[in-house]
Amino acid sequence: MEISVSDAKARLTALVRHAEAGEDVILTRHGQPAARIVPIAPKPDRARRIAIMEEVRAAAEKRGLDGGPDAARSQDHLYDERGLPA
Repeated sequence: MEISVSDAKARLTALVRHAEAGEDVILTRHGQPAARIVPIAPKPDRARRIAIMEEVRAAAEKRGLDGGPDAARSQDHLYDERGLPA
């Protein structure tokens, strides 16, 4: 749906409802597209975020990606047993 900015002023509530329903709402100025009204995706709640993190961990484990060495040991290969550069 395209509508001029001046016409949209009187119909803003209805236009937001259209956008929330998934319809493209494009505001025009002098017949040229100027802006688009789009819905904001809801943020996932805490339970959904935890589920997403668990899915990612499970996928990584399935592919054999255990995360590698922890940060404290990630650079050990650069130093010898005395702590000097190798």
